[in-house]
Amino acid sequence: MLAASAATAVIWLTIVPHSAHLRLLGPSRAESQAWHDSCSSAHQNHSKTGDRSGDAAPSTLSIPSPERNGIMTRKLAVLLGAALMVPSLAFAEDGVSAGQFTANNVWMMMAAALVFIMHLGFATLESGMTRAKNTVNILFKNVFIICIGILTYYICGFNLMYPGEFNGFIGFAGFGLSPGADGMTPGYADGGYTYWTDFLFQAMFAATAATIVSGAVAERIKLPSFMVFSTIFVGLVYTIAGSWKWGGGFLDGLGFYDFAGSTLVHSVGGWGALVGAMILGPRLGKYAKDGRMTPIPGSNMPAATIGVMLLWLGWFGFNGGSVLSADPELTSLTLVTTCLAAAAGGLGAMLAYAFVSSKPDLSMALNGILAGLVGITAGADVMTPMSAIVIGAVAGGVVVYSVLFFDKIKIDDPVGAISVHLVCGIWGTLAVGIFSTNPEHSFMTQLIGVACYGVFTVTCAAALFFGIKATMGLRVSEEEELEGLDYGEHGMHAYDVVPGGGGMPHPSAASPAAGASFAQTAALASE
Repeated sequence: MLAASAATAVIWLTIVPHSAHLRLLGPSRAESQAWHDSCSSAHQNHSKTGDRSGDAAPSTLSIPSPERNGIMTRKLAVLLGAALMVPSLAFAEDGVSAGQFTANNVWMMMAAALVFIMHLGFATLESGMTRAKNTVNILFKNVFIICIGILTYYICGFNLMYPGEFNGFIGFAGFGLSPGADGMTPGYADGGYTYWTDFLFQAMFAATAATIVSGAVAERIKLPSFMVFSTIFVGLVYTIAGSWKWGGGFLDGLGFYDFAGSTLVHSVGGWGALVGAMILGPRLGKYAKDGRMTPIPGSNMPAATIGVMLLWLGWFGFNGGSVLSADPELTSLTLVTTCLAAAAGGLGAMLAYAFVSSKPDLSMALNGILAGLVGITAGADVMTPMSAIVIGAVAGGVVVYSVLFFDKIKIDDPVGAISVHLVCGIWGTLAVGIFSTNPEHSFMTQLIGVACYGVFTVTCAAALFFGIKATMGLRVSEEEELEGLDYGEHGMHAYDVVPGGGGMPHPSAASPAAGASFAQTAALASE
């Protein structure tokens, strides 16, 4: 680590402008050879303890001016290097150099920014996979989630998730943030990052869990009801569950492993999404009384595709930042396994859907990429590249048949969030017990962890949804759902569908096509 400071000194000396009296690169080769020959006998007298007294030139040697300049240059380099080493010596007491500490912290802040970009990906994906009449509502929910997620994590979430010493089930270190004496030093997190960076990175994760729920309950949930649910879910449910592993709780003691959140983030959000979709019921017109399923295609597949690509990009921060340092070997391995799993998931979904239909489905391919990403998240740092490909490919196939299964049992999930985040999150967590390069990871321990999170999250989500339903109401009226939540909940619309503008029309008056769609949905709902 100290070598970094010495190297800095040498680099500095080589870039300072040359002068006639100070040759920064030292004497020429011929001059150096002459000096070496004259001192050869003295060098043979060096002791093993590092005594450099033999370096002194014999008194009979007449040193020409160029050689003297070279010696002075080397001395200056040593002095400058020593000066630059002083901060490194101080950081060395904490086991990390100043440069490494800075690099680690900068990488963690960049990773937090990448995870933040994922929320833009979720917003564009969800709005693209649903109908245009609900776009403003969906975008509003996604904006609200990131805002409330960060604030609740500041107020209580961070200290619920990382309470310090606690009973392993629930603990609380107090409201707000308090970095402590070592919060800005390498002593805080083994030189990985500062206290503030820790909060910022973890806060980006917290809001993700509620975003997953948003997609599964889209197009039919009341906005105020969802806002109340997401506030409590992010501020309390997710953080308490997270403390069981990442906060050093009882599952961490059992040896349960979830590197970046296949279960802690994605399955927790997925369980909430499943409960919400079941209690809300399907969208009007989705399932007829005779059992027929009517596909409700997304309104903007380009936006959905952009959303998935943004999520793929953000996952480099989601998984790569979970290394919790800029460790070159582990970070690069994690990014490689993440990328391979995503690619394999996309191809796996394409192949699996070929057995269902001869017409390739873009939405299935996109969900396959996300399935691969969710699947690798639990063990991205302990998988070989080949294992990552297998995990991703299996996840891609699983998500296709999971979407079809939930449609068959009439659980309406407009974006496939339950299949991607819950089902593939479970698969990825269990895959750690099968493919991990760490022999301490056990399939049964992973299964116990999945079960614990499932029971806890289902219980909490059901209590929240039923409580909100009894007090505030959960679902919008039939008329509002048919008109679109943009019109009923916000009094505005995302797209100007009337030629020449003129404000926001009633859906049936926007255009003949919109009116026909409105009538068709109403007819299906009455069947």
